[in-house]
Amino acid sequence: MRHFLLFSVSITLLLSCNSKKEDNQTSSFDKPNILLIVVDDQGYADFSPFEAHDKSISTPNITRLGKSGTVYTQAYVTAPVCSPSRAGILTGKNQFRWDKPASWGPGLPDSVKTIAEYLKEAGYHTARIGKNDLGRKFHRNDVREYPLNHGYDEFLGFSAHAHDYWANSQSIKDRTPDPYGTSALLGPLMHNMGEKSYDEGYLTDIFTDESIDYIKRKHEKPFFLTVSYNAVHHLIHEVPKKYLDKYNVKEIANYDPDSLVAFGKHKAGSYSAYYDKYSRVGAINTEDLRKYYLANLNCLDDNIGRLLDALKERDLEKNTLIVFISDNGGSPLTGANNSPLTGGKYSLWEGGIRVPMAVSWPNKVEKGKVETRYVSATDILPTLAKAAGANVTDTEIDGISLFEPKEERLLVWKWQKTWAVRKGKWKLTNTKENHWKSEPSAQYIAPIRDDLTLKLFDIEADPGERHDLSTEHPEIVKALETAYQKWCQANIKA
Repeated sequence: MRHFLLFSVSITLLLSCNSKKEDNQTSSFDKPNILLIVVDDQGYADFSPFEAHDKSISTPNITRLGKSGTVYTQAYVTAPVCSPSRAGILTGKNQFRWDKPASWGPGLPDSVKTIAEYLKEAGYHTARIGKNDLGRKFHRNDVREYPLNHGYDEFLGFSAHAHDYWANSQSIKDRTPDPYGTSALLGPLMHNMGEKSYDEGYLTDIFTDESIDYIKRKHEKPFFLTVSYNAVHHLIHEVPKKYLDKYNVKEIANYDPDSLVAFGKHKAGSYSAYYDKYSRVGAINTEDLRKYYLANLNCLDDNIGRLLDALKERDLEKNTLIVFISDNGGSPLTGANNSPLTGGKYSLWEGGIRVPMAVSWPNKVEKGKVETRYVSATDILPTLAKAAGANVTDTEIDGISLFEPKEERLLVWKWQKTWAVRKGKWKLTNTKENHWKSEPSAQYIAPIRDDLTLKLFDIEADPGERHDLSTEHPEIVKALETAYQKWCQANIKA
């Protein structure tokens, strides 16, 4: 289907007010409430709104969300790992504009404005619940990277790459030799300028519970709520038992600092030892790994269903714009399925940067539509800003409104020593799998060639990047390489 979303100025800015107001019901506004759902490492084929999805998944609520609006089969994030990708979503910019090494941790400069800041200026109450990962200055609330310092009125969650799903209490933190000893952490969640401890509960459920509590409040302004799940990231085996039973996999003991033995260089009882052991193929075989992933995804879907139900129960669904996106492609180390795409998280192959995405806004966004034109996660900021009536003043925004597409646009990527560029049906890249050393899970599709040489693909005809056409079209290689170099020269700060 080649037609795109058509919006008029009147429906972009105006919504009919619901005259019925109950004492405990959120009021309607002339601007939409906005819910941004960001999930972690979801596989491309594990998105049930796509017709060709993996039939082993169970995600009826994600299907429901997709059917209520438009799904995007060629949505790209700005990086193949969490921190830089989330910076791109948050700012509407390619984060390597300021992050010259194109690193794992771009941070957030004072000079770069966020979605939350634009919407707050437009009269929104802003809240973020879940993962906050901009790659630098973890665990701190006195830095620009902390949500309260870049536009959010409220925050509950963690600032790191990952967090244990079960260990969320002050007690477990006090007994752990290294609560911040790896890319993941455990213990209480950061809550505004303090902390909140949970003696019981599963993290995905906790994030949803807190989000529903937020939705249920009587708001005096339209709200912008970012729900940023860490599912389906490591540790993939940590799932409530009913989901493990459904997929016929055994429980693996949760982390306990008093019962662990030493693993390699790690001290006995360290959380790093536990995390490292279960974040790779080996301790869990590849067949079971896929089952743990499916269980984790099923649990995530149930929680997304609870969010959607909460909006409906509060009579908010018709006045809420929802964006759903995964932060990058599915990981080769969790059992995610990116078929038919090559590679996954950690690389600029399509499997690392092409992600599930859907936009829903009843009576405003076309219902049941499948959009096949390519779009970018940087488009989220200008799209939400326009819907909210916010004025985007930054002339360096890379995104464009999803409601005003441009044909043959140039998209660029830079990730460590690799880069890619796309224009029209053509993609040129020197990407190489070089950021993980563990054996990949069985769902992983290996690249046709794993080196830093230039490779050219007709992505429309060959989304799996199986046929390198660089020798057949040297003029296209030259044109795309030149376009990429010119973009970098014009936009990357010296």
